[in-house]
Amino acid sequence: MGRLQDKIAIVTGAASGIGAATARRVAAEGALTVVADLNSDGAEAVAEELRAAGGSATAVTVDLGDADSVRAMVAAAVDRYGGLDVLHNNAAATHLAARQDLAVVEADPAVWDDTMRINLRGTMVAIQAAVPHLIARGGGSIVNTSSGSGLTGDLRNPAYGASKAALINLTQYVATQYGKQGVRCNAVAPGFIVTPASSGSAHGAIREAMLRHHLTPRLGRPEDVAAAVVFLASDESAFITGHTLRVDGGLLSHAPYVADLRNG
Repeated sequence: MGRLQDKIAIVTGAASGIGAATARRVAAEGALTVVADLNSDGAEAVAEELRAAGGSATAVTVDLGDADSVRAMVAAAVDRYGGLDVLHNNAAATHLAARQDLAVVEADPAVWDDTMRINLRGTMVAIQAAVPHLIARGGGSIVNTSSGSGLTGDLRNPAYGASKAALINLTQYVATQYGKQGVRCNAVAPGFIVTPASSGSAHGAIREAMLRHHLTPRLGRPEDVAAAVVFLASDESAFITGHTLRVDGGLLSHAPYVADLRNG
């Protein structure tokens, strides 16, 4: 029996990358899986893959920037399967981070607002809609995808980083306010994970620099994050809440000069 056998789970941003890997792992662990994404065709393709593998999955189109769309996603999961046990808030405005999230002095306030609306407000609305259903089932698990960018500064993407830092604090608030009603809320903070979206920056000098600063002999994979999400979603982590689990190959675990001394 899987660790999420017969649990009802929503995974957002599930058409590709970390979200798709998590949807596959959640379904493999026995969950009835809602594959949610703005990319309708991509979500349906992943859902069909899960069904072909013997799982139960349904695709839902969701726009994290539209509160009504987010509420409709949760309602669709409840209507389809009869309740909700797990919510994995993974979707984010990566398209803004990749091209428009400039250094603070050059930042466009509209990009900042859009990033917060999708990454932070969208997650809050999903939690707001999900919590009553989790409580109705006797409790459940929320897992938010933060980022190493939310734990430290960088040369790029300040809006993305600030939104992910805020998600860590939101995670603690939700854990605090609803823990006595059986709702756990944790976060994962991925480091440099090689996905189709990041593969362009995972080559050459950037790849080598990243590898030097990891404590592991390889860079991260979406499946690494998926494994952590399933652990936090399952009863194996029943006494863990309000926690942010770094999934970063030790990238933020060492003194800044370690990579230079190792290669000196």
